[in-house]
Amino acid sequence: MASKFHESLSQDLSIMLNDSDDHNIIIQAGENANIKEFRAHTNVLRARSPYFKSALSAKWVTKKNNMFEFKKPNVNPIVFDMILKYLYTGEVDLTKKSGIVILGLLVASDELLLEELFKYVQDHLIEKQTAWVRQNFVLVLHTVFKLDSCKKLQDHCLNSICADPQPFITSKDFPSLDKDIFYGLLKRADLQIEEAVAWDCLIKWGIKQTPNLGSKNNDRAKWNDKDYEELKNTLSRFIPLIRFPDISSDDFFDKVRPYKPIIPPHIYEEAMEFYLKDTLPKTPPRFFKCQIESNIINPRFAYVIANWIDKKDGKAARNKSNLKYKFNLVYRASRNEINSNNFNNFCSGQARYLVLVMDQSSKIYGGYSPIGFNVSSRYNYCANWRPTTDSFIFSCEKNEGNFKKMKLSRVTNSSYAIYDYYNNYGFNFGNSFYMSGQNVYLQYQGYYDDNVISSETNINFVPKEIELFNVA
Repeated sequence: MASKFHESLSQDLSIMLNDSDDHNIIIQAGENANIKEFRAHTNVLRARSPYFKSALSAKWVTKKNNMFEFKKPNVNPIVFDMILKYLYTGEVDLTKKSGIVILGLLVASDELLLEELFKYVQDHLIEKQTAWVRQNFVLVLHTVFKLDSCKKLQDHCLNSICADPQPFITSKDFPSLDKDIFYGLLKRADLQIEEAVAWDCLIKWGIKQTPNLGSKNNDRAKWNDKDYEELKNTLSRFIPLIRFPDISSDDFFDKVRPYKPIIPPHIYEEAMEFYLKDTLPKTPPRFFKCQIESNIINPRFAYVIANWIDKKDGKAARNKSNLKYKFNLVYRASRNEINSNNFNNFCSGQARYLVLVMDQSSKIYGGYSPIGFNVSSRYNYCANWRPTTDSFIFSCEKNEGNFKKMKLSRVTNSSYAIYDYYNNYGFNFGNSFYMSGQNVYLQYQGYYDDNVISSETNINFVPKEIELFNVA
């Protein structure tokens, strides 16, 4: 087996670089007052760098008195010194180098096609220079955003910002962020930011980016129609990215309404429809991960229910549920047959559950119990009242995939929240909303408030569909 003596080879090449009496190329790095000349050997440069192999051709380089001359004005002399040492010895020491120098080394190694060095420097910035990168997100992103090979660092920056955007959006550099980077960031669904804050950031950035606004004209009271029109032009591609229904009515009035002239009419009207009518917004909120395998409701409505479980009874888009819930399908009538006995065979003993029912006209009813159902009575066939303060029932109307007139009723008499009687019922919310045989019944008992079921209500029907989900 051949022996390898790389250490002595590296040392000899380092001497060759430092005492380059036989050099045949002078490279001038830097520009203006920050210029330094380096002496090197073309054979080493060609062998170690595909870039130099092409660049040191007759078309790219000048030659005077048998000496090649080459200029790299876009590479800092400190960075180029590190590049040469790497090319000659395969060594690079970043321990005492500033973040700006290391970033420059990353860009230079990418340009010079030094793949091994590039990967090492990129990983070093991510793993060892985390704090510096965080403090200089705008600089780093502007430097690497258009370099395809820097996608790992780009993703690191963007993911870090999305996870904790507050330091970034309050930094002095934020208003100078490149428009394409800001667009991509605002478009992301995992940006952990309240929508009212996202709107504030957009206005702040847009004013800075608009000629004749910003420091020159920062008092909106003095703006004329032309000022609003210019801001509108600046933000035209960004406005559709704002989830206006996720902004509270107070914030909408105070923060959004004053900028109505810059918002396209159809977007403004859609937002007003949400605030003034009982409709479910079409756009999902940010960091929206709530999924449900349902033929009755969509994930957006599942998000509404998640908020109800968290006792956030306002319109779902105005509240941020922690979305810790998973809705696991246990029973579907169209697949498992509609009758209470079959329902119980699949569902009895579930820890907590969500029931969805659709009647023949596609009106939806539902209920949530955090304590399961038909647990104690499964074997002794006795009727039992089971108490909880957290159960609720609801209803809404479904029309062309949209959900309107959502009504929520919470339990008012916790002692009579859930009625267990395995032999007679499937689910039973206080004898107010229950399944018996093939029918679903709604009748007022006073155990739930009267938002869904009033004293005049007495309904029973064979449902079009029933689904039950374990809530995990």
